[in-house]
Amino acid sequence: MALWGRAKRDAQEIQLDATRLPRHVAIIMDGNGRWAKRRGQPRAFGHRAGVEALRAIIRHSSDIGIEALTIYAFSTENWSRPKDEVSALMSLLLEFFGREIEELHENRVCIRILGDVDGMPGPQREALRAAMERTRLNEGLKLNIALNYGSRAEIVRAARIIAERVERGELRADQVDSAIFEGCLYTAGLPDVDLLIRTSGEMRLSNFLLYQVSYAEFVVVDTLWPDFDLHAYRAALAEYQHRDRRFGGVKA
Repeated sequence: MALWGRAKRDAQEIQLDATRLPRHVAIIMDGNGRWAKRRGQPRAFGHRAGVEALRAIIRHSSDIGIEALTIYAFSTENWSRPKDEVSALMSLLLEFFGREIEELHENRVCIRILGDVDGMPGPQREALRAAMERTRLNEGLKLNIALNYGSRAEIVRAARIIAERVERGELRADQVDSAIFEGCLYTAGLPDVDLLIRTSGEMRLSNFLLYQVSYAEFVVVDTLWPDFDLHAYRAALAEYQHRDRRFGGVKA
């Protein structure tokens, strides 16, 4: 608790304009494995440390009034990782929801899973569905967790849903517009991403929210995810507030 309090006080040194916060922040949480390797530990050790970093970011996002936070937790490509690492990640997923769901619910956090929930192992699938059902009416922070997720697959899925609606005669092809397409994405009803943060210094999207980040501001930091604390998070938010967002236009 003392460490949390100190981190919170240090973070307050970075002043933010509460009227110019991003509505929707997305984070690619990268670097857990390298963080562990530098300490002579297995990759699972880094993933566990990454969960602790995530807890603080979720709490702070809720505290300062961020509307939506989307985190990239497990991609469709991550199944190809070593079996022991995947097993550790799946165990951490169950542990996270077992430990955190009550606090998240009490703080009015609404959980949504982005990705193929049906393709998850049985215990994890049930935990995810239970978390979404438990928190679905909450009106606080919208916490979106991308699990078994790939943006290309999401876009193909949306196209298939629309094609099926056209085949059934529920929709004409000339009626398909961006609003209809966006309504078929996992992120339906959420604002577009305003700020995308990637840790560990990697300069790529890794098949994450390719449609939703069209006009997002990118902040890439060299910090590995387990070391991404509240000070680093507020620094990224402050950087966003200094950006000149034009959405393809020009200012007079």
